[in-house]
Amino acid sequence: MDKNHSTLGEFIIDNQKHFKYSSGELSRIINSIRLAAKIVNHEVNKAGLVDILGAAGETNIQGEDQQKLDIYANDVFKSALINREIVCGIASEEEEDFITVEGKYNAHNNKYVVLMDPLDGSSNIDVNVSVGTIFSVYRRVTPLGMPVKKEDFLQKGSEQVAAGYIVYGTSTMLVYTTGHGVNGFTLNPAIGSFYLSHPDMKFPKNGSIFSINEGNYAHFPQGVKDYIKYCQAEEEDRPYTFRYIGSMVSDFHRNMIKGGIYIYPASYKAPKGKLRLLYECNPIAFLTEQAGGKATDGFNRIMDIEPSALHERVPIFCGSTKMVEKAESFMTKYKTNN
Repeated sequence: MDKNHSTLGEFIIDNQKHFKYSSGELSRIINSIRLAAKIVNHEVNKAGLVDILGAAGETNIQGEDQQKLDIYANDVFKSALINREIVCGIASEEEEDFITVEGKYNAHNNKYVVLMDPLDGSSNIDVNVSVGTIFSVYRRVTPLGMPVKKEDFLQKGSEQVAAGYIVYGTSTMLVYTTGHGVNGFTLNPAIGSFYLSHPDMKFPKNGSIFSINEGNYAHFPQGVKDYIKYCQAEEEDRPYTFRYIGSMVSDFHRNMIKGGIYIYPASYKAPKGKLRLLYECNPIAFLTEQAGGKATDGFNRIMDIEPSALHERVPIFCGSTKMVEKAESFMTKYKTNN
Protein backbone atom coordinates (compact mmCIF):
# COMPACT_ATOMS: atom_id res chain seq x y z
CA MET A 1 0.00 0.00 0.00
CA ASP A 2 1.19 3.53 -0.79
CA LYS A 3 1.22 5.10 2.68
CA ASN A 4 0.92 8.58 1.19
CA HIS A 5 -2.52 7.65 -0.15
CA SER A 6 -3.76 5.58 2.78
CA THR A 7 -6.96 6.35 4.62
CA LEU A 8 -6.91 7.28 8.28
CA GLY A 9 -8.32 3.86 9.17
CA GLU A 10 -5.58 2.07 7.24
CA PHE A 11 -2.93 4.30 8.77
CA ILE A 12 -4.17 3.53 12.30
CA ILE A 13 -4.02 -0.21 11.66
CA ASP A 14 -0.53 0.05 10.14
CA ASN A 15 0.74 1.96 13.18
CA GLN A 16 -0.84 0.02 16.04
CA LYS A 17 2.63 -1.38 16.85
CA HIS A 18 3.45 1.99 18.44
CA PHE A 19 0.75 1.60 21.11
CA LYS A 20 2.74 -0.43 23.62
CA TYR A 21 0.00 -0.58 26.27
CA SER A 22 -2.99 -0.92 23.99
CA SER A 23 -4.89 -3.90 22.69
CA GLY A 24 -6.94 -1.80 20.29
CA GLU A 25 -8.51 0.81 22.57
CA LEU A 26 -6.39 3.74 21.44
CA SER A 27 -7.04 2.92 17.78
CA ARG A 28 -10.77 2.80 18.52
CA ILE A 29 -10.60 6.17 20.30
CA ILE A 30 -9.01 7.78 17.23
CA ASN A 31 -11.65 6.11 15.05
CA SER A 32 -14.43 7.47 17.30
CA ILE A 33 -12.95 10.96 17.06
CA ARG A 34 -12.81 10.56 13.28
CA LEU A 35 -16.53 9.69 13.21
CA ALA A 36 -17.49 12.60 15.48
CA ALA A 37 -15.38 14.97 13.37
CA LYS A 38 -17.33 14.04 10.24
CA ILE A 39 -20.65 14.65 12.01
CA VAL A 40 -19.53 18.04 13.37
CA ASN A 41 -18.02 18.96 10.00
CA HIS A 42 -21.38 18.32 8.33
CA GLU A 43 -23.13 20.58 10.85
CA VAL A 44 -20.49 23.32 10.57
CA ASN A 45 -20.80 23.32 6.78
CA LYS A 46 -24.56 23.81 6.85
CA ALA A 47 -24.57 26.15 9.87
CA GLY A 48 -25.75 29.14 7.87
CA LEU A 49 -28.78 27.22 6.65
CA VAL A 50 -30.16 26.11 10.00
CA ASP A 51 -30.83 27.56 13.41
CA ILE A 52 -27.49 26.60 14.88
CA LEU A 53 -25.60 29.87 14.58
CA GLY A 54 -25.17 32.33 17.40
CA ALA A 55 -25.22 32.12 21.17
CA ALA A 56 -27.23 29.51 23.03
CA GLY A 57 -28.03 31.88 25.91
CA GLU A 58 -25.80 30.01 28.36
CA THR A 59 -22.24 30.35 29.60
CA ASN A 60 -19.63 27.64 30.10
CA ILE A 61 -17.54 27.04 33.22
CA GLN A 62 -15.17 29.84 32.16
CA GLY A 63 -18.04 32.33 32.10
CA GLU A 64 -17.91 32.62 28.32
CA ASP A 65 -21.01 32.69 26.15
CA GLN A 66 -21.64 29.24 24.73
CA GLN A 67 -22.42 29.08 21.04
CA LYS A 68 -25.03 26.61 19.83
CA LEU A 69 -22.38 24.72 17.89
CA ASP A 70 -20.21 24.53 21.04
CA ILE A 71 -22.94 22.54 22.75
CA TYR A 72 -23.64 20.45 19.67
CA ALA A 73 -19.97 19.54 19.15
CA ASN A 74 -19.55 18.72 22.83
CA ASP A 75 -22.53 16.36 22.72
CA VAL A 76 -21.36 14.67 19.51
CA PHE A 77 -17.84 13.96 20.74
CA LYS A 78 -19.10 12.78 24.13
CA SER A 79 -21.63 10.45 22.52
CA ALA A 80 -19.09 9.00 20.08
CA LEU A 81 -16.75 8.12 22.95
CA ILE A 82 -19.35 7.04 25.52
CA ASN A 83 -21.51 4.93 23.22
CA ARG A 84 -18.55 2.82 22.11
CA GLU A 85 -17.49 2.31 25.74
CA ILE A 86 -13.80 2.72 24.94
CA VAL A 87 -12.85 5.33 27.55
CA CYS A 88 -13.31 5.43 31.31
CA GLY A 89 -13.61 9.21 31.56
CA ILE A 90 -13.98 12.45 29.62
CA ALA A 91 -13.16 16.06 30.48
CA SER A 92 -14.33 18.93 28.30
CA GLU A 93 -13.82 22.66 28.28
CA GLU A 94 -17.61 22.93 28.14
CA GLU A 95 -18.20 20.83 31.27
CA GLU A 96 -17.74 21.98 34.86
CA ASP A 97 -16.43 18.61 36.05
CA PHE A 98 -15.08 15.45 34.46
CA ILE A 99 -17.45 12.73 33.29
CA THR A 100 -17.20 9.17 34.57
CA VAL A 101 -18.20 6.69 31.87
CA GLU A 102 -20.25 3.86 33.31
CA GLY A 103 -21.50 1.72 30.43
CA LYS A 104 -23.05 -1.73 30.27
CA TYR A 105 -19.75 -3.57 30.11
CA ASN A 106 -17.91 -1.99 33.07
CA ALA A 107 -16.19 0.94 31.39
CA HIS A 108 -14.15 1.28 34.60
CA ASN A 109 -11.87 -1.36 33.06
CA ASN A 110 -10.98 0.90 30.12
CA LYS A 111 -7.47 2.30 30.12
CA TYR A 112 -7.82 5.82 28.68
CA VAL A 113 -9.32 9.22 29.40
CA VAL A 114 -9.97 11.90 26.79
CA LEU A 115 -9.80 15.66 27.31
CA MET A 116 -11.13 18.03 24.66
CA ASP A 117 -12.03 21.47 23.47
CA PRO A 118 -14.99 20.49 21.28
CA LEU A 119 -15.13 23.69 19.23
CA ASP A 120 -12.14 26.00 19.38
CA GLY A 121 -12.66 29.48 17.92
CA SER A 122 -16.43 29.29 18.09
CA SER A 123 -16.75 33.09 18.20
CA ASN A 124 -15.84 32.92 14.49
CA ILE A 125 -18.80 30.73 13.55
CA ASP A 126 -21.15 33.54 12.65
CA VAL A 127 -18.67 35.04 10.18
CA ASN A 128 -17.76 31.78 8.44
CA VAL A 129 -14.16 31.60 9.63
CA SER A 130 -12.38 28.30 10.33
CA VAL A 131 -13.00 26.63 13.69
CA GLY A 132 -11.63 23.41 15.14
CA THR A 133 -11.63 20.64 17.73
CA ILE A 134 -8.68 19.82 20.01
CA PHE A 135 -8.27 16.50 21.83
CA SER A 136 -5.84 14.81 24.16
CA VAL A 137 -5.59 11.19 25.38
CA TYR A 138 -3.98 9.94 28.61
CA ARG A 139 -3.55 6.51 30.14
CA ARG A 140 -5.43 6.45 33.46
CA VAL A 141 -3.38 6.39 36.68
CA THR A 142 -6.05 4.96 39.02
CA PRO A 143 -6.51 1.16 39.22
CA LEU A 144 -8.62 -0.61 36.59
CA GLY A 145 -12.10 -1.51 37.73
CA MET A 146 -12.56 1.67 39.75
CA PRO A 147 -14.36 4.86 38.66
CA VAL A 148 -11.96 7.54 37.39
CA LYS A 149 -10.82 10.30 39.70
CA LYS A 150 -9.57 13.82 39.14
CA GLU A 151 -5.92 12.67 39.19
CA ASP A 152 -6.57 10.72 35.98
CA PHE A 153 -7.07 14.07 34.26
CA LEU A 154 -4.59 16.23 36.17
CA GLN A 155 -1.53 14.75 34.48
CA LYS A 156 1.41 16.59 32.98
CA GLY A 157 1.38 16.98 29.21
CA SER A 158 4.44 14.76 28.99
CA GLU A 159 2.17 11.83 29.93
CA GLN A 160 -0.05 12.19 26.85
CA VAL A 161 -0.29 9.14 24.63
CA ALA A 162 -2.07 10.92 21.79
CA ALA A 163 -3.22 14.41 20.86
CA GLY A 164 -4.58 16.14 17.82
CA TYR A 165 -7.01 18.57 16.29
CA ILE A 166 -9.55 18.84 13.53
CA VAL A 167 -9.74 22.06 11.53
CA TYR A 168 -13.03 22.75 9.78
CA GLY A 169 -11.98 25.07 6.99
CA THR A 170 -11.89 25.24 3.19
CA SER A 171 -11.04 21.58 3.58
CA THR A 172 -11.45 19.56 6.76
CA MET A 173 -8.30 18.06 8.23
CA LEU A 174 -7.58 15.76 11.17
CA VAL A 175 -4.01 16.11 12.46
CA TYR A 176 -2.72 13.91 15.26
CA THR A 177 0.27 12.35 16.97
CA THR A 178 0.81 9.30 19.15
CA GLY A 179 4.39 10.31 19.94
CA HIS A 180 5.81 9.13 16.62
CA GLY A 181 5.58 12.27 14.49
CA VAL A 182 2.63 14.30 13.27
CA ASN A 183 0.43 13.29 10.35
CA GLY A 184 -2.42 15.16 8.70
CA PHE A 185 -5.46 13.65 6.97
CA THR A 186 -7.82 15.54 4.69
CA LEU A 187 -11.49 14.64 4.39
CA ASN A 188 -12.75 13.73 0.93
CA PRO A 189 -16.37 14.84 1.32
CA ALA A 190 -17.49 12.89 -1.75
CA ILE A 191 -16.84 9.54 -0.05
CA GLY A 192 -16.52 10.56 3.60
CA SER A 193 -12.98 9.27 4.14
CA PHE A 194 -9.89 10.99 5.55
CA TYR A 195 -6.78 10.48 3.42
CA LEU A 196 -3.17 10.97 4.46
CA SER A 197 -2.35 14.28 2.79
CA HIS A 198 0.38 15.68 5.05
CA PRO A 199 2.73 12.89 6.23
CA ASP A 200 5.37 13.63 8.86
CA MET A 201 4.51 17.30 9.35
CA LYS A 202 7.39 19.49 10.60
CA PHE A 203 7.76 23.06 11.78
CA PRO A 204 10.45 24.95 9.87
CA LYS A 205 13.21 25.78 12.40
CA ASN A 206 12.60 29.46 11.69
CA GLY A 207 9.61 31.28 10.29
CA SER A 208 8.28 34.66 9.26
CA ILE A 209 4.78 34.72 10.77
CA PHE A 210 3.83 35.92 14.25
CA SER A 211 0.32 35.36 15.59
CA ILE A 212 -0.90 37.28 18.62
CA ASN A 213 -3.92 39.42 19.49
CA GLU A 214 -2.34 42.86 19.22
CA GLY A 215 -5.57 44.40 20.42
CA ASN A 216 -4.39 43.50 23.93
CA TYR A 217 -0.97 45.13 23.42
CA ALA A 218 -1.43 47.67 26.21
CA HIS A 219 -2.00 44.85 28.71
CA PHE A 220 0.97 42.67 27.69
CA PRO A 221 4.13 42.31 29.81
CA GLN A 222 7.12 44.28 28.56
CA GLY A 223 8.89 41.19 27.20
CA VAL A 224 6.00 40.48 24.84
CA LYS A 225 5.78 44.13 23.77
CA ASP A 226 9.49 44.14 22.94
CA TYR A 227 9.21 40.91 20.96
CA ILE A 228 6.36 42.39 18.91
CA LYS A 229 8.54 45.43 18.17
CA TYR A 230 11.35 43.07 17.16
CA CYS A 231 9.01 41.26 14.74
CA GLN A 232 7.94 44.59 13.22
CA ALA A 233 11.43 46.07 12.86
CA GLU A 234 12.83 46.58 9.34
CA GLU A 235 16.05 44.69 9.98
CA GLU A 236 17.65 41.52 8.55
CA ASP A 237 14.78 39.27 7.37
CA ARG A 238 12.12 41.34 9.13
CA PRO A 239 9.50 42.70 9.47
CA TYR A 240 7.69 39.41 9.90
CA THR A 241 4.18 38.89 8.60
CA PHE A 242 1.41 39.37 11.16
CA ARG A 243 -1.41 36.82 10.93
CA TYR A 244 -4.06 36.26 13.60
CA ILE A 245 -7.36 34.45 13.00
CA GLY A 246 -8.57 34.12 16.58
CA SER A 247 -8.96 30.34 16.36
CA MET A 248 -5.96 28.60 17.95
CA VAL A 249 -6.30 25.56 15.71
CA SER A 250 -6.32 27.64 12.53
CA ASP A 251 -3.41 29.86 13.58
CA PHE A 252 -1.36 26.89 14.76
CA HIS A 253 -2.10 24.85 11.64
CA ARG A 254 -0.94 27.63 9.33
CA ASN A 255 2.21 28.28 11.33
CA MET A 256 3.19 24.61 11.43
CA ILE A 257 3.00 24.42 7.65
CA LYS A 258 4.56 27.78 6.83
CA GLY A 259 6.75 28.50 9.86
CA GLY A 260 5.78 30.89 12.61
CA ILE A 261 5.02 31.50 16.27
CA TYR A 262 1.70 31.59 18.09
CA ILE A 263 1.55 33.57 21.33
CA TYR A 264 -1.22 33.94 23.88
CA PRO A 265 0.62 35.50 26.82
CA ALA A 266 -0.34 36.45 30.32
CA SER A 267 -1.62 40.00 30.53
CA TYR A 268 -2.75 42.46 33.15
CA LYS A 269 -6.33 41.49 32.28
CA ALA A 270 -5.55 37.75 32.37
CA PRO A 271 -2.51 37.32 34.65
CA LYS A 272 -2.50 33.53 34.25
CA GLY A 273 -3.16 33.62 30.51
CA LYS A 274 -6.43 32.74 28.83
CA LEU A 275 -5.96 29.34 27.19
CA ARG A 276 -6.56 26.13 29.14
CA LEU A 277 -3.61 23.93 29.98
CA LEU A 278 -5.46 20.61 29.68
CA TYR A 279 -7.76 21.21 26.73
CA GLU A 280 -5.65 23.46 24.47
CA CYS A 281 -2.05 24.03 25.56
CA ASN A 282 -0.95 20.48 26.41
CA PRO A 283 -2.24 18.85 23.21
CA ILE A 284 -0.92 21.69 21.06
CA ALA A 285 2.44 21.50 22.86
CA PHE A 286 2.63 17.74 22.23
CA LEU A 287 1.96 18.30 18.53
CA THR A 288 4.47 21.14 18.44
CA GLU A 289 7.30 19.07 19.88
CA GLN A 290 6.47 16.07 17.72
CA ALA A 291 6.68 18.38 14.70
CA GLY A 292 10.11 19.64 15.74
CA GLY A 293 8.96 22.91 17.30
CA LYS A 294 8.96 24.31 20.82
CA ALA A 295 6.15 25.13 23.27
CA THR A 296 6.65 27.05 26.52
CA ASP A 297 4.86 29.47 28.82
CA GLY A 298 7.54 32.02 28.02
CA PHE A 299 10.00 30.46 30.47
CA ASN A 300 9.22 26.76 31.00
CA ARG A 301 8.19 23.80 28.87
CA ILE A 302 4.40 23.56 28.71
CA MET A 303 4.36 19.78 29.03
CA ASP A 304 6.32 19.90 32.30
CA ILE A 305 3.65 21.95 34.10
CA GLU A 306 1.93 20.05 36.91
CA PRO A 307 -1.81 20.76 36.57
CA SER A 308 -3.71 21.77 39.68
CA ALA A 309 -7.24 22.24 38.29
CA LEU A 310 -9.33 20.99 35.37
CA HIS A 311 -9.77 24.45 33.90
CA GLU A 312 -6.35 25.88 34.72
CA ARG A 313 -5.06 28.57 32.36
CA VAL A 314 -1.49 29.20 31.24
CA PRO A 315 0.33 31.47 28.79
CA ILE A 316 1.66 29.78 25.65
CA PHE A 317 4.42 30.49 23.12
CA CYS A 318 4.59 27.76 20.48
CA GLY A 319 5.93 27.25 17.00
CA SER A 320 9.21 27.33 15.11
CA THR A 321 12.01 26.72 17.61
CA LYS A 322 14.17 29.73 16.79
CA MET A 323 11.23 32.11 16.98
CA VAL A 324 10.09 30.75 20.35
CA GLU A 325 13.63 30.94 21.74
CA LYS A 326 13.91 34.55 20.58
CA ALA A 327 10.62 35.42 22.26
CA GLU A 328 11.82 33.69 25.45
CA SER A 329 14.96 35.83 25.43
CA PHE A 330 12.81 38.96 25.63
CA MET A 331 10.68 37.42 28.37
CA THR A 332 13.73 36.41 30.43
CA LYS A 333 15.10 39.96 30.25
CA TYR A 334 12.09 41.19 32.22
CA LYS A 335 11.41 38.05 34.25
CA THR A 336 11.24 39.83 37.60
CA ASN A 337 8.57 42.16 36.21
CA ASN A 338 6.41 39.60 34.37
